[in-house]
Amino acid sequence: MIPQRFTPKLYTLLREGYGVSSLKADAMAGLTVAIVALPLAMALGIASGATPEQGLLTAIVAGFFISALGGSRVQIGGPTGAFVVIIAGVIAQYGFDGLALATLLAGVILIVAGYAQLGQIIRYIPHPVITGFTAGIAVIIASSQVRDFLGLPIDEVPAEIIPKWAAYFAAFNAIDPWAVGVGAGSLFTILLLRRFAPRAPGYLIAVLLSALFVAATHAPVETIGTKFGEVESALPSLSPPAWDFEKLASVTPAAFTIAFLAGIEALLSAVVADGMTGYRHRPNQELVGQGVANLASALFGGLPATGAIARTAANVKAGGRTPVAGIIHSALLMAIVYFFSGSMTSIPLASLAAILFVVAWGMSEHRQFVHLLKLPSSDRAVMLLTFLLTVFVDLTAAIGVGVTIASLLFMKHMSDSVSVTPQGGLVADALDNEQEDTTQRTELPPGVEVFRITGPLFFGVSNALVDTLHDIGQKPEAMIIRMKQVPYIDASGAKSIREMIKVCRDDGIKVVLSSPRKQPLGLLKKAGVFENGDDVVCAPSYDRAIEIAQDIVEQRAPNPFAETG
Repeated sequence: MIPQRFTPKLYTLLREGYGVSSLKADAMAGLTVAIVALPLAMALGIASGATPEQGLLTAIVAGFFISALGGSRVQIGGPTGAFVVIIAGVIAQYGFDGLALATLLAGVILIVAGYAQLGQIIRYIPHPVITGFTAGIAVIIASSQVRDFLGLPIDEVPAEIIPKWAAYFAAFNAIDPWAVGVGAGSLFTILLLRRFAPRAPGYLIAVLLSALFVAATHAPVETIGTKFGEVESALPSLSPPAWDFEKLASVTPAAFTIAFLAGIEALLSAVVADGMTGYRHRPNQELVGQGVANLASALFGGLPATGAIARTAANVKAGGRTPVAGIIHSALLMAIVYFFSGSMTSIPLASLAAILFVVAWGMSEHRQFVHLLKLPSSDRAVMLLTFLLTVFVDLTAAIGVGVTIASLLFMKHMSDSVSVTPQGGLVADALDNEQEDTTQRTELPPGVEVFRITGPLFFGVSNALVDTLHDIGQKPEAMIIRMKQVPYIDASGAKSIREMIKVCRDDGIKVVLSSPRKQPLGLLKKAGVFENGDDVVCAPSYDRAIEIAQDIVEQRAPNPFAETG
């Protein structure tokens, strides 16, 4: 029997019962999302260096499988802004067949990641990295639309951000007022509707009004028809990419990038949906569903896809209850393409650019960006570094460096929080919850020294113990190491303990480990810390450690193996 965490939400919900009221709610939500997705899919397809048909095809095919096989009740999938830069780069370097091959491989990677139970990976991506990354993508998307919005006569726009803007500035004297007027009108319409009629499909209304204006006035602006020709009205059909092992190897890095972005954005979107609905998604099944969706999209000639936060939120707000809403959204898009594709050729590119400006602004998370600028310098540095690398280098480097720097800073903070301190007397220890009688004795027995370790003992602080040991003055006969506040120890920490024991053995000092927890004690045993017999003794409590230390000093040390259980 397949575990529930690998069962699509659709199957579970249908098995529990699906009534007419749920169908009505899902149908209305599916219609709403289809209206939102229609212009957005075309705009993202064009921005990615592909065609509007491929953007729509991705929303239809991938959107169906993400809803049918995913782990979320309300996730809506399709092309998203996060992929724009990656897709454009892969198409420019390897052609569309190379992109399709990378998308196929990314689908396989996502399926493997799901069954490897990597669905919780989102927890380990620091928030400053995600914020800097999405803000950087927003800048790139907005920059890519300046040509169409202003109607600049540039045949080939450079991919890199600095040459791109250099080309824009060089062509600013040829701004097309018609394109600016259409784009500004579309932008104004979207913002006005968001302010006064938030439930209205602002993207679709803006596109329809601009298309009607251009058709009525014969305005000389670039449209989908003038740039891409007729939009095909055919139903999706299989068109697997041509491939060979050399091309497969060359697109593998891009495939991992696509898989990573798809997984991260899908899980982020699912988490947002959980917060809006109160339900919980199945992260591992969500990755599997995303993987199948990308496989299918590539086989039908589409683009990489993932969960779309804005469309998922629109689905929830429109009353979507189950994955059926996403399936209906996909079916309606297919019907629109089949019956009304001829009308799409009149849509101005400047209007689609206005839509992507709004999408970029939403992706920028400007409030979070400003908020993080007020936080500690380490968080600011990670966010700004990720942002700058995303804009000026590439997305893969931004994520890799951002996560690495954030991890190193985290380890530094953890190292700073770990203390290895000498304890010069018997004092009450609230952290250990051990009620020690401070009136019984105010000093340690002669010849006994005590150190307390507080915090995880890992490679970032593994030398602190030996360094502290070297700093003590007169060498004791017995050394107690209090470990109750050590929740975790790694191989480097175990090595540090062994080195400390060796130093003590060379100096004739016996070591007593007081109150070690289960994980540190188990690792120390595996590391061979107790192999040398009477070099080290393990005591179950601090009181017992004092007794053992006194016995050692008085040359009456107990059998070291009697206390190590």
